[in-house]
Amino acid sequence: MWSRVGFATLDTAATESGVVTRRLFGTLCGLVFLVNFGRVAFPPLVETLQTQFSVGPATIGVVTSLVWLGTAIPRIPVGYLLTRVSRSKVVLGSGTLLVVAAAFTASATSVLTLQIGAFGLGLASGAYFVSATPLVGELFPERVGRMVGIHGAASQVAAVVAAPVVVFILASYSWRETFWVLAAAGALVTLLLYAVSRDGSAGAGTGADRDFSAALGHWKLILTGILLIAPAGFVWQGLFNFLVSYMTQAKAFDAATASTMLTIVFAAGVPAFSLSGRLADNLPHVPYIFGLLVAFIGALVALTYAQGFVAVAVVVAVLGYVVHSLFPALDTFMLSSLPSDARGSAYAVFSGAALLLEANGSGAVGFLTEANYAFEAVFRTLAGGLAVFVAALAVLYAVNRLPGVDRTEPSSA
Repeated sequence: MWSRVGFATLDTAATESGVVTRRLFGTLCGLVFLVNFGRVAFPPLVETLQTQFSVGPATIGVVTSLVWLGTAIPRIPVGYLLTRVSRSKVVLGSGTLLVVAAAFTASATSVLTLQIGAFGLGLASGAYFVSATPLVGELFPERVGRMVGIHGAASQVAAVVAAPVVVFILASYSWRETFWVLAAAGALVTLLLYAVSRDGSAGAGTGADRDFSAALGHWKLILTGILLIAPAGFVWQGLFNFLVSYMTQAKAFDAATASTMLTIVFAAGVPAFSLSGRLADNLPHVPYIFGLLVAFIGALVALTYAQGFVAVAVVVAVLGYVVHSLFPALDTFMLSSLPSDARGSAYAVFSGAALLLEANGSGAVGFLTEANYAFEAVFRTLAGGLAVFVAALAVLYAVNRLPGVDRTEPSSA
C-alpha cells in the first residue's frame, strides 16, 4: 500500500510539474512575441519616421541599429547577472523594461528621445533572449532543438504581423499607437508570467550557472559561433531593415506591395524556426550551418536580379526561410555543445558579441545608400564578401582547424 501511494504521489508531482513547465513555456512564447515585435516594428515605420522627424535614411538607420545594439550590449553583463539571479527573474525584469521602453518610445518628441526609446526596446529584448533561450533548453533538455525552434517560431510570428499591424494602425492613428499597444500588452503578459513563475515546480529549470569564468574557458567555441553567424547577421540586418525602401526604390513597387514583401520574408521564418530546430537535433551541426549560409548568399544575389512581383516574392520567401533557419541551428549547436554549468553564461557571451557586430548592418546600408550607392550594388558587394568569408571557414573546418570544433567527434557532444 505504501509503495502504491508513494508512486502515485510521485506521478502526481511529476504531472503537476509538467503542467507548470508547459504553462511557463507558453507564457514565454507570449513574451518573446512582444519583445521581438518591439524590434521589428521599426522597419515598416522607416519612411514614416523620416517624414515625422524630417530626417534622412542615415539617421533612421542609426535608430534601427540602436535597437539591435541594445539587443547586443546587455547580453554579457546579463550573463554575469545570471550567475547570481535565476533566469526566470531576469525574464520578468526584461518584461518590465519592455513596458517602460515602449511607453517612452511612444512619447518621443525628438530624434534623440526616439533613439533612447529604440535602444531601450533593444535592451529589453537582449536581456530576454539571453535568459530565456537557455531556460527553454533546460526546461526541455531532451528536445532542445525542437523547443528552441517553437520558441523562435513564436518570436517570428511577431515579425510576420508587424508590417500589417503597423500599416493598419497608421491608417487610423499615428505611429505612436504602435508602441502604446505594445506597452499595454507587455504589462499584461509580464504579470501573467509573474503569476506562473511563482510556482516552485518549475525551479529545476530556472537556476543560475554560478561560475561566469567557466564561460570564458569555452572561448574557442564561442568564437566559432560568432564567426558562423555574425557576418551573415550583419548582412541580414542591413537587408530587412531597408527592405521596404529597397522594394519601392529598386523594384519600383508601391508601398503596400513593398510591405507585403516584408511580411513574406518574415512569414517564411515561422516554419523555418520549427523545422530547422528539428533538423538541427538530427544533422551534423556545422555542415548544416554551412549549407544554410551558402543558400542565404545565393538567395540574396538572386534577389538583386529578380524582377516582377512573382519572381521577387518567391526569392524573398526562400531568403526568409533560409536566414531564419540559421538562428535555431546556431542556438542548438551552441546549447548542445556547452556544458550545463556554463551554458547560460557562455551563450550570453556568444550572442552578445555576435549581435554587437550584426547590429551595425542597417547603419552601414543606410550610410551607403545616402551616399548614392545603389541598393543592388550594396547587396551584391555584401553577398560577395560573405561568400569569401564562408569559404574560408569551410576550409578551416575541412582541415579540422575551426576553433572549438572537432569534426571527428559527434556534433552534439
